[in-house]
Amino acid sequence: MLRLSEEDGRVVAEFQAMHAAAREAGFGRIFRSPTLFEDMVKCILLCNCQWTRTLAMATALCELQLELRHSSGTEVLELRTPPIRELKRKRGKNRNVRVKLETKFTELECLEDPRVETAEDARVATGTSDVITHLETDEKSASLPQVAPETGSACQSFDSSELSLEGCIGDFPTPEELAYLDEDFLAKCCNLGYRAERIVLLARSIVEGKVCLQNLEEMQKMSLPATEELSTIPSTYERLNNELTTISGFGPFTRANVLMCMGFFHMIPADTETIRHLKQCHKIASTIKSVHMELDKIYGEYAPFQFLAYWFELWGFYDKQFGKIAEMDPSTYRLFTASALKKQHRLVRK
Repeated sequence: MLRLSEEDGRVVAEFQAMHAAAREAGFGRIFRSPTLFEDMVKCILLCNCQWTRTLAMATALCELQLELRHSSGTEVLELRTPPIRELKRKRGKNRNVRVKLETKFTELECLEDPRVETAEDARVATGTSDVITHLETDEKSASLPQVAPETGSACQSFDSSELSLEGCIGDFPTPEELAYLDEDFLAKCCNLGYRAERIVLLARSIVEGKVCLQNLEEMQKMSLPATEELSTIPSTYERLNNELTTISGFGPFTRANVLMCMGFFHMIPADTETIRHLKQCHKIASTIKSVHMELDKIYGEYAPFQFLAYWFELWGFYDKQFGKIAEMDPSTYRLFTASALKKQHRLVRK
């Protein structure tokens, strides 16, 4: 998760040697999820939706994991949407609460849960798969335990005769927990849309041995240090890219994000947020077809670490717009959207 291996340290040192600002800031490590499966699912959640919904879907999967863990086999097989979440979604439907960015999100508590979105996805969103806060439960207890979020608040103890998980959250689900869920149930429960089918198929392929994540991780380790043997990066990258291509639903953007999570930084996963950044910060008007050519012109000097240079610049821009993000509460992450940036820009101009 923290990229503290000897190879990771070498990559950071090589990147910082060519990027003085990153060296001064101590930047160079990209946080990963605990498992490759979690990274892969989160990359699926980035596709064709707004950033707020990406966060909401990931959170909903963690909430579902807690419900599955504390449900009997019979309850799981019934595949019914949990009543609490269903009622919450009905109450929240069509409610839209505006946030005043000029107050630095002090009215955040007024926001309704973004999982109520039901409109068709209009654009591709961006973000790091690493801003989701994972809250843990006590796995060793045979009875239903208390679940205490990292924020310090705690849920009431569970009564075995009356299951109430409102306000609690679990771990990110494993392939075994998702593999044989009904796709329609998963889509409705977590507001995943078409992504539910892809996630279930991925989980099932892993459980049935058709996809071996350990083999992918071992293949990644075969690459030599980037600046010592540049030619090994494309070969290893292409082999992994070809393996990911065989997985249903893994298009170019999803594959590029997964491979970035695995430590390949020469390719920048580009979407509409990338296009926005180039236009706002570099005064370059690009399209989804031309954006990679423009990225090569701007960040090519940092090869094979173009993504690290881009990411350093992007998050530096966010810090200037919203304040020091590293010091903010994770609940504010969903406010870092293109529409929020536009509103903040208008306020600055006034």
